[in-house]
Amino acid sequence: MAAKQMADESILSDDFIRQLIDVGEVDILVGVPTHNDAKTVAPAMRAIQEGIVKTFPRERAVILNADGGSNDGTPDVIMGASIDDLHRSFNGYTLRTLHAISTRYGNSPSSAAALRTILAAAELLRAKACTVICPESANIEAEGVANLLRPIYRDHFDFVAPIYRRHKFEGILLTNLLYPMTRALFGQRVREPYASEFAFSGRLASQFL
Repeated sequence: MAAKQMADESILSDDFIRQLIDVGEVDILVGVPTHNDAKTVAPAMRAIQEGIVKTFPRERAVILNADGGSNDGTPDVIMGASIDDLHRSFNGYTLRTLHAISTRYGNSPSSAAALRTILAAAELLRAKACTVICPESANIEAEGVANLLRPIYRDHFDFVAPIYRRHKFEGILLTNLLYPMTRALFGQRVREPYASEFAFSGRLASQFL
């Protein structure tokens, strides 16, 4: 119990809490875990922004960068992504402010720490639908972001994982071991149990914590 409390305190820094208070409650939360991703994060941010503006223009949304000690200015790229440029490019507008916040959870990358940061923020902001987007993925599209969030927010599912098109000889460990194992354990057909992008409900975030 004490270890969990110390972990929570290290993740929820004073600056991070202030940013969360400024944002307030949200409907949609998009978590972007990063570590030295300045070269690839800009297209990911554009896809995230476009997906939210086109699909959830009336919802309260925040993009949360959980950074693992980047020294290439990755958080600056994320915080500097202009929603105005996006509006001009496809003539779409959101009726709510699309917030962007960034926090450093440590000085080295950790998928577990990044996810815990995102989960903690989702619970504190009472987010209804959340997704995690990896900025290193080369095929992130606005429609893909929307497809992850839509079943959570509108159809009240608790977890959504993507299905990727693969060559029959790609992902052999995944298709022959991880998928059958998770299906046997949980009785559900989750084709990508180790996907870089996935979505979950605020209810599930609270249970994970």
